[in-house]
Amino acid sequence: MARAKKDLQKNLKLVDAVFVMLDARIPASSNNPSITSRLGDKIVYILLSKADLADAQHTKTWIKWFKANGIEAMPVDLISGRGMKVVISSLSSILEKKLLSKRKSLRRTLPRCMVVGIPNIGKSMLINKMAGYKPARTGQYPGVTRGPQWISIGDKLEMLDMPGILWPKLDDREQAIKLAVTGAIKKEVFDSGEVSQWLLEWIVCNKPGLIKERFGIDEVYSGTEQLIELIGKKRGFLTAGGNVDGLRTADHILKEFKEGKLGRITLETPNEKERTSRASGKTGQPAKL
Repeated sequence: MARAKKDLQKNLKLVDAVFVMLDARIPASSNNPSITSRLGDKIVYILLSKADLADAQHTKTWIKWFKANGIEAMPVDLISGRGMKVVISSLSSILEKKLLSKRKSLRRTLPRCMVVGIPNIGKSMLINKMAGYKPARTGQYPGVTRGPQWISIGDKLEMLDMPGILWPKLDDREQAIKLAVTGAIKKEVFDSGEVSQWLLEWIVCNKPGLIKERFGIDEVYSGTEQLIELIGKKRGFLTAGGNVDGLRTADHILKEFKEGKLGRITLETPNEKERTSRASGKTGQPAKL
């Protein structure tokens, strides 16, 4: 992470604009201020990654919130690639106007952009979709991109893919859990039982119908431990002694969420009360960029 921050600072002067990728399911919690506080006066363009897994209405609300705060934002579907052409043409057009006055002093002709965000947010996958092939390494887990990679996007842009940067220490328990739920944190460093219980509790409170629909369980108001027990039995995750394998069940629940099999879920909205802004230190609003 320390090396990634140094690479960010070193390469920032080489680019004209920055794509900041946030997870559409947790736009506030996936905003790392140690990244965004270093961007200075660069043109910033927010991309809400994994929009195909998020609640579409909540995503629209987030886009309105960003635009109300003077930040260009749009959702991207990294699976189907929908919205990629719009992203390329929009940013290319914006940069052409911004750089027109500097063009005489520039030897290069294509605008250069950097893609930044937390681990496993989809930076390399975004570049591959934009490029139309797979020049950037991708993976299912955090930490695949090891160093900066320059990639040309046709005759429109040059993109710099950067390794993901996570906080060295997460003091906010709920934020850490949301990052674990969505796959930004390696599963080896958190308790999947605790995280899956948090997720189930959120779903029971906000979208209880999803439990019945996906797992065929009517008793959605049982405690989360009992709910995990019921889900384990439904899925047949039993030990040799006939007891429910809690760890296997917890991992399965988190996998179902990450793959969108529990439904399109957004875990936070801009108007949530008493949300701490990690960039400004204020409360009552999502973290500002």
